[in-house]
Amino acid sequence: MDKKNCLQKTDSELVELSLQDERWFYCIILRYEEALLRYIKRISYATREDAEDILQEVFLSVYQNLNDFDNSLKFSSWIYRIAHNKTVSAWRKTNSRPKTVSADEDSDLFAFIPSDEDILKNLEKKCDAKKTREIIGRMDKKYRDVLVLKFLEDKDYREISDILKKPMGTVATLINRAKKKMEAELNKLEIKS
Repeated sequence: MDKKNCLQKTDSELVELSLQDERWFYCIILRYEEALLRYIKRISYATREDAEDILQEVFLSVYQNLNDFDNSLKFSSWIYRIAHNKTVSAWRKTNSRPKTVSADEDSDLFAFIPSDEDILKNLEKKCDAKKTREIIGRMDKKYRDVLVLKFLEDKDYREISDILKKPMGTVATLINRAKKKMEAELNKLEIKS
């Protein structure tokens, strides 16, 4: 498959084509590899190598379960859910989470934050990307997950609901609470300044 053919197909078409001819699965990998790797690293703070191992497990699981994909769902939500589960599973296996990330690995952090989000814009003004990652990294996992999905992966509430398997109302509540916790961290930074 060439990249041009891949780009011209929708996710649904790629799923159907992959079920008929496994070579089309390469297009799914091309489409999601970079975004899922970034997502895995953001929610786990794994090293690049560990994140790539998890990503390989993700694509293996996607391929093995492609027949079970429900076309009434968004494919991107489904594949992100698998990535989420594999990342959580890997974290549980090691029972420890690496706490450092190279500043170079996520230098584009703020490029994914929508401009209408005041809290994160204020955070960007008050501290650098490294400090922002540290603040997000210290938050409870439930808040970190929704922040990463909403503001860094640019997912809407329905997609976050599908990925995390939580009702949309719960997602909205978690996002609001996470924003309040971010606001509290900002206030602490202001006091220290």
